[in-house]
Amino acid sequence: MQIADLYIRVSTDEQADKGYSQRDQHERLERYCIQNQITIGQVIFEDHSDD
Repeated sequence: MQIADLYIRVSTDEQADKGYSQRDQHERLERYCIQNQITIGQVIFEDHSDD
């Protein structure tokens, strides 16, 4: 059995606005895992920093 941890990150506001939102990434990764019979372990969300 394969297990994957998902790391979901948006580095800029522009990415979030142009279809690479965290929600979109999560849905795509989850769909991939389901289609390929990969169990999802941790889901890590990280937003962009203003540094």
